Amino acid sequence: MTYVCVIQQEHMTYAKLSEFTEAQQQLARIAKALSHPARIAIIELLAAKKTCISGDIAAELPLSRTTVSQHLQELKAAGLIRGDIDGLTVCYCLDTAVLGRVQQQFSAFLEQAACCNDDTASNCAC
Repeated sequence: MTYVCVIQQEHMTYAKLSEFTEAQQQLARIAKALSHPARIAIIELLAAKKTCISGDIAAELPLSRTTVSQHLQELKAAGLIRGDIDGLTVCYCLDTAVLGRVQQQFSAFLEQAACCNDDTASNCAC
């Protein structure tokens, strides 16, 4: 009986971020930050309440405080929310200036992607 040994070499792929525009990279970072339903829920909650303490946010969501805290940190790192320390608590609010820019970026991106510029939008070549 003969055994054949096959060795597979893994090919590492690297994100060539420098090959993409800063606008594309920024839009991707924001999309990644928004890519979890808990983060969407947090933003909706902050929009409704205008400001919120992290414990209050955790009480409104079906997640542990630790998990909510991790999601808050992701949103804060993306610049979508701000967190101000007030004694032992952190009070979170939306960064409306950043959200306004994000809205413009996504609107421009989706308008371009949707081919809404002319009457050929329904005539996809696929």
